Amino acid sequence: MKKILAIILALAPMCMYGQKFGSINSANVAQLMPEYKSSQTELDNLQKVYDEELQYMMNEYTKKVEDYESQRETLPENIRARREQEIMESRQKMEQYYSESVENLNNKHAELMEMIQTKLLKAIKDVGEEGGYICIFDLSNAAVPFVNTALTTDVTEAVKAKLDIQ
Repeated sequence: MKKILAIILALAPMCMYGQKFGSINSANVAQLMPEYKSSQTELDNLQKVYDEELQYMMNEYTKKVEDYESQRETLPENIRARREQEIMESRQKMEQYYSESVENLNNKHAELMEMIQTKLLKAIKDVGEEGGYICIFDLSNAAVPFVNTALTTDVTEAVKAKLDIQ
């Protein structure tokens, strides 16, 4: 029994020499994808729309405050209280709109990045299967604290070719 175990242990390192491991920095490849560039444009355009609307709301709020400040001393108490309430509501609406726009932008970003990641991961998987790799490590992911790139094959170009990008 000891002889069999010794033979297995002696042969195990030799079996490892034929195995292939790859590495890639998927974050760098993702940024080269046309979908990434179009998603950035889409997010920038959406951000611009939200910013313009927020600016409009801020201008309206500022106008209400300035009007109120200029007339405050001459207004009856009930009108003054109503205008103060309107100003407070305008401010709350502006703050709510800002929060919703940030949440909407984050959701849209996550949605677009998920589509990109799905396509990228499929390309990496295809390269791994076609190239006979045991494992392909993603260097942009901190889940693997160390990868000796000298002992792995960089599959970046193969994945870029699979995605039709230079």
